[in-house]
Amino acid sequence: MRAAVLAFLIALLAPAAAAAAGFGESVQGRSLEVTRVGDPAAPVRLLVVGSIHGNETAGHAVIARLRRLPPPPGVQLWLVRTVNPDGVRHGTRQNARGVDLNRNFPFRWAGSGRAFDTYYPGRAPASEPETRALQRLISDVDPSLTVFYHQALSLVNLAPGAGNAPVRAYARRVGLPARRLPRYRGTATSWQNRRAPGTTAFVVELPAGPLARGAAGRHARAALALTPVSAQASGAPAPPIEWDPIPFGAERRRQMRQYSRRHYGEAKAKLVEPRVIVEHYTASSSFSSAFNTFAANAQDVEFGELPGVCAHFLIDRDGAIHQLVSLRWRCRHTVGLNDSAIGIEHVGVSDADVLGRPRQLAASLRLTRWLQGRFGIPARDVIGHSESLSSPYHHERVRAMRMRTHGDFGAATMRRYRARLG
Repeated sequence: MRAAVLAFLIALLAPAAAAAAGFGESVQGRSLEVTRVGDPAAPVRLLVVGSIHGNETAGHAVIARLRRLPPPPGVQLWLVRTVNPDGVRHGTRQNARGVDLNRNFPFRWAGSGRAFDTYYPGRAPASEPETRALQRLISDVDPSLTVFYHQALSLVNLAPGAGNAPVRAYARRVGLPARRLPRYRGTATSWQNRRAPGTTAFVVELPAGPLARGAAGRHARAALALTPVSAQASGAPAPPIEWDPIPFGAERRRQMRQYSRRHYGEAKAKLVEPRVIVEHYTASSSFSSAFNTFAANAQDVEFGELPGVCAHFLIDRDGAIHQLVSLRWRCRHTVGLNDSAIGIEHVGVSDADVLGRPRQLAASLRLTRWLQGRFGIPARDVIGHSESLSSPYHHERVRAMRMRTHGDFGAATMRRYRARLG
């Protein structure tokens, strides 16, 4: 059901347009709506929520401005004016059943009080339709970064359990202090940060009252400016990356789900928690030939399987880093590891060819370090394709393919490469 809803949303919202689609209903039947702006294939997904408390609506002005601003290249915006339309209609913090939705999420939830008490968390975790709808939306969109607007403490909250580089960057841009608030139970951000390590969800506490037009624009621009640092929460800064996607639409994702069922026992196309980075070379001398091979989605020559081979990143000989596939999706690059590994291809015909090009090697090391920091991948799990069978994450259900590997980036090469990473 969730996949169908997301497919509907993406089909409805064309890349050049900004239109609203429903993702659930409130207690009183009001539609919960999300607007997507930008390329639906863009790798960075920024979710912004204007309000979750019905009497804290200043963030709606920021959402209105974001709907009119073009996102940066490689970024798609998902904009929710409010998760609590009943509360907005009645001017209450709580939803129509008297539940504080920002205490109703299923992480560190604790029951207490009665309906319409200020922080009443509901009768059970995720008891409210608005809470469950937002959970589904977050699961489907899988945002790289999420901003929730509240009032009226005039600060940006340093989020426990998440990288706070984007939080501090936002605070600097809007001139608010970055501070820690108490660890409230059952909040949307705490649930989200626990659910998806490596991403950041945080709260911006706006001043009391309506937000002036200039302030709304300042907050909207600050949100858009976050996207280059959204993945820098821990570890090395992101290198320059050109978003140069190959076709990876619904059919190729369906093929990946079927492939995953056969080879890993689960019909999934999402790369949920990468554990390994695999280094490859293309065995070709040009970017275009490698790109065309990955874009073609041709059947495997030996086994006749789909989807075709691909990689998340392709590094050209001059050091230019191209991202071909969003890290949201599994890519077929290493037998036995496609469900847990990020694939990096290098244009070249041998290990020595790649390592002998200083700009290409420097770009490779910088990209790998950034990915390590983003996903918490230790150097021992940065491997060459030839080392795939020795990875503790390698598993393969198809007997004929259990010992299948390749010779690129051999053990001696990777010892030197990992030493450079350190």
